[in-house]
Amino acid sequence: MSIAEIINYKILQTEKLSLTVYQLVVFIVILIITWLIMKVIKRFINRKIKKGNISASNTLAVYQIVKYIIWILAIGIALEAIGINFNILIASSAALLVGLGLGLQQVFMDYIAGIIILVEGVMRVNDVIELEDVVGEVKHIGLRTSRVETRDDYVIVVPNHKLVNDMVVNWSHNRKLTRFHVEVGVAYGSDIRLVEKILLECANETGNVTQMPPPFVRFDNFGNSSLDFKLFFFTEDSFRVENTKSTLRFKIDDKFRENGIRIPFPQRDVHMIKPE
Repeated sequence: MSIAEIINYKILQTEKLSLTVYQLVVFIVILIITWLIMKVIKRFINRKIKKGNISASNTLAVYQIVKYIIWILAIGIALEAIGINFNILIASSAALLVGLGLGLQQVFMDYIAGIIILVEGVMRVNDVIELEDVVGEVKHIGLRTSRVETRDDYVIVVPNHKLVNDMVVNWSHNRKLTRFHVEVGVAYGSDIRLVEKILLECANETGNVTQMPPPFVRFDNFGNSSLDFKLFFFTEDSFRVENTKSTLRFKIDDKFRENGIRIPFPQRDVHMIKPE
């Protein structure tokens, strides 16, 4: 059998479709070339991100959109190459798609939500978010699901519709610096100016606390059993801020002990009345 006969050999023959070895090879080659092109583009983008030439979050979001568009076009061209009209295929599958849409509404919602996230840019890779009292860092935004790494170093897979429909706090959307605070109460009669000084010293001695903008202290309230203060500080490491808060509390307790400042605990006076 000659090469021409092998190439033109019909693998599948129906009334509407005739598939030869040549067409199958073209189909596979188109998909392989598309895969290689996407790999080269991804590697180029990663190299630029590592050098700091481009923004990681914006670029990866655009890459995801471009990737899906290129794959849709490549599959359409590959189907045309084997004699399947892509437009006719979509039209003939309309009824099937409607049925799938009714049965898989949640999945389609996730896909639409993924497109919204990628286009609007309300959430990007490496953003620190809070969803349902869980704080995590966005590691990947896909078309149907996104991956979020929590502070406990495990990854949760979040359906995209939850990121669009639910209330999500994005701590790093507008800027890297985020403000947090630590609360502390001192006993009545304490030197409040000394308290303020000690709290600022603790903040300035903690590594992850930025000096610009500087930390500040707010005299929050005259509580039932304490004078209530809040130490506000800014940090770029919002993902691990609970460790920073813990360090601050250790320092505050040590310095309060050194300076004789007491942290009170709630007390109640109980009067027992003897019945006559």
